[in-house]
Amino acid sequence: MLIKQISIENSSELKDIQIEDNLIVAIDKNITPKTGEKVLNVAGKVAIPPFVDPHVHLDSTQTAGDPEWNEEGTLFDGIRIWSERKKTLSYEDVRARALKTLRLQAAHGLQFVRSHVDVTDPNLTALRALLDVRDEVKPWMELQLVAFPQEGILSFPHGKELMEKAAQMGVDALGAIPHFEFNREYSVESIRFVFELAQKYNLLIDAHTDEIDDPDSKSLETMATLALETGLKARVTASHTTAMGSYNDAYMYKLMRLLKMADLNFVSNPLINMYLGGRFDTYPKRRGLTRVKELDKENINVAFGEDDIKDPWYPMGNGNMMDVLHLGLHATQIMGHQEIMDSYRFITKNGARTLQVEDHYGIEVGKPASFLILNASNFYEALNQRAEILYSIHNGDILVQTKPAEIELDF
Repeated sequence: MLIKQISIENSSELKDIQIEDNLIVAIDKNITPKTGEKVLNVAGKVAIPPFVDPHVHLDSTQTAGDPEWNEEGTLFDGIRIWSERKKTLSYEDVRARALKTLRLQAAHGLQFVRSHVDVTDPNLTALRALLDVRDEVKPWMELQLVAFPQEGILSFPHGKELMEKAAQMGVDALGAIPHFEFNREYSVESIRFVFELAQKYNLLIDAHTDEIDDPDSKSLETMATLALETGLKARVTASHTTAMGSYNDAYMYKLMRLLKMADLNFVSNPLINMYLGGRFDTYPKRRGLTRVKELDKENINVAFGEDDIKDPWYPMGNGNMMDVLHLGLHATQIMGHQEIMDSYRFITKNGARTLQVEDHYGIEVGKPASFLILNASNFYEALNQRAEILYSIHNGDILVQTKPAEIELDF
C-alpha cells in the first residue's frame, strides 16, 4: 500500500509512505506506485502515531448504575460500590463488557491500551477473563494488564498472595494503591513488596499513587526512590499523583530533583481526576490534577489516560482520547498554539513510552505500519474540530475508516 501526500506529525513538507509486509519500507517524496499496489491519496492530511490509553479499568467498564450510581461523586464511594458489584462478576460478564469498550476505543483510533485489573478477589475472576481478552484482541489491539489491588495489599486479606498469583498468571505489570492502605507503614511496605515482586518476575510497575487531595500523602517519594535505586526507572509509572497538586512549592522543588533522577513515567487522567478531585473542598476548590505542565517542562514523561468508562467512578466516557486531551489541556493550561500543535504526544508517544513499546511504535522506516490519518492538515485543527479519523492503519491493514459527514446549512 502507498499513501501519498501526507503531513507526518504536522510537517509542512508532504511525503509518501510505502507499506510492505506490515512494515513501513519507505518515506519519501513522490514514490512511484508498484504494479497493482493500492494507493491512497490523502491530499495533505496529517498522520500521527496511534492513540495510546495507558490507564483504563476494563474490569469495571460499563457498570455505571449497577448496583447503584455514585451520587456522592467521590473516589471512596466508587470503591464501596465496586466492592458490591465485584461480588457478582462472572467470566463472561467481564469479557463482554471489556470487548465492548475495546471496540469502542478502536473505533476512536486506539491501538494500545493498558488496563488495571482488580485482584482483590480471591477467585481472580476478572483477571482470568481479561487474560483471554488480551489474546482475543491481539490482531487489532495491544493490551497490557496490570494487577491492581483495589482494596490494598497489606490491608486486604491475603493481598500479597493474590498479587503473586497474578504475577504467575501472566500480567504485564504490577500495581499498588498506597494511599488507600490503612497506615503509612503499610503504604511503604506495599510499595517495597511490589518492587521486589516486579524484579522477581521481570514485570513493569504501574501504581495508583497519591490519588487524593491530601498534601501529606507522599507515596511518590518512596516510588521514585525505589525506581532510582533498583534501576527500574522508565519501567515504573506513577498514575494519578493528584496529591502533587496540593504539595507546597518548597517540598515540590526538592521532590522534582528526585523525579528527574528516577526517570519514571506519570499518567494523569483529566476527566476522572477533575471529576473526583476537590470533593471535600468548599472554595477554593482544587482541580484534582497532578502538576502536568511542570513535570513536562522538566522533560519528565507524562501521558494522559481515560481511566474510567461508565463505571462507579465516572458515569460517562466513550473511549475517545481526543476528549481526554481537550479537557487536559484546558485544566493544565497548556494552551499555547505550538503547545496545542504538539499536544498529541500526551495521548501517543508519551503513552508508548509508559507502556515500554517504543521499539515497535512510531512512523519510521522499519517499524510496523501503524498510524492514524486525521481529517485535518495539522493536529491543532484536528483537535479543535474533533476531526474524523479517516484511517486507522494497524500493522499495514486498514482497521477503521470514516467517511466525513456532509453538513448542509439551509440559510
